[in-house]
Amino acid sequence: MIYVAQMPGLVLPAYFSYYKSPVKMNASAEGGVKAWRLSVESGGWDPADDLVEDILFAVGGEITPLAPDEFVQWTEHDRGRYLRGEGPIFALYGTVRAIEDAAAAERRRLTTEERALIHGIRRKTFVMFEEQLQREGGLGADPTIAAL
Repeated sequence: MIYVAQMPGLVLPAYFSYYKSPVKMNASAEGGVKAWRLSVESGGWDPADDLVEDILFAVGGEITPLAPDEFVQWTEHDRGRYLRGEGPIFALYGTVRAIEDAAAAERRRLTTEERALIHGIRRKTFVMFEEQLQREGGLGADPTIAAL
């Protein structure tokens, strides 16, 4: 296990794209680093402690640090793309897909207004999904990231 004290420059929480998959790291109660990777099957967080060294000691390649807002957007992009279901979260994912599909059908880029709308929807769905995960006892869930 990597301990925070071993990595003086490490600021936690930290967010990454690991081979195009969202990963977040937090300090554990024991002073170590705990990692979580998005599950595209459930939308929840799978333990990913085995990736800590790969990510922290990576040089270039397919590992990119993300700001909290970039992490939220990336996570919701993946949830909206891979998950299907019922309820208000999935209705909002459908709204984002409809906006993106309309622009693609018209062979144009998203407008400034459409990008802002999608950005806002994804921030909202992130909080909603993370709160639902917390209510269900999902480990790694943290809706406060959207407020950072």
